[in-house]
Amino acid sequence: MTAIQDKKWRLFFALWPSEKERTALASWQPLLHELCGGRAMQPATLHVTLVFLGEVAESRLEALQLAAREVDFQRFNLELLEARYWGHNHIVYAAPEVAPSQLTTLLNDLESTLHNHRFQFEQRPYKPHVTLLRHVQWSDAPLPRQSKVCWQVSDFVLVQSLRDEQGACYEVLARFSAKSD
Repeated sequence: MTAIQDKKWRLFFALWPSEKERTALASWQPLLHELCGGRAMQPATLHVTLVFLGEVAESRLEALQLAAREVDFQRFNLELLEARYWGHNHIVYAAPEVAPSQLTTLLNDLESTLHNHRFQFEQRPYKPHVTLLRHVQWSDAPLPRQSKVCWQVSDFVLVQSLRDEQGACYEVLARFSAKSD
C-alpha cells in the first residue's frame, strides 16, 4: 500500500504593501515602462519577498504559521526611492538606498526560526526589492529617480503563489504583526 501524497503549496514570506504604498509604487511603472519596455507587474502583486519556501506540504502549513508567530520584530519604515535594473533576470525594481537594520533583523530571525523548525527555503544574498517590470531590456545607465515611497512596515505575510491565465497571482494566507510599542 502506498502513502497518499500530501498536496504541495508554493509559498513565500513577504512584506505586503498597503493600498497607499501599492498605488505609489505602481505610479513609477508608466515612465519606467516607456523607457525600458517589458511587462508591468499587476499592482496587486507588488511586494518585497523575505523568504521563498517553494513547495511546502499542506500538512505542514499550520506548523509553518506557528513558527512565523515566534518571530518578534519592531515596526519600521522602508523608504523606496530608486529604480534599478537587474540584467541577469531582466527586471526593473524599486529599492531602498540602504536596507533598514530592522529589516535585516526580521529576515535573520525569520530564517533562524524556519531553520529551527526544519523548513527548507531558498538561501542567497538578500537584496530587498519590489519587482515593477519584467522582460526588460536596459543598459547599465541609471534609471530616473522616482518619488519616494515611505512604507510603514507593521507586519509580514505568508503568501501562496498561484498561476492563472494572466500569470502569477498571490493569495495572502496569514499576517504576522510587529510587537506593540
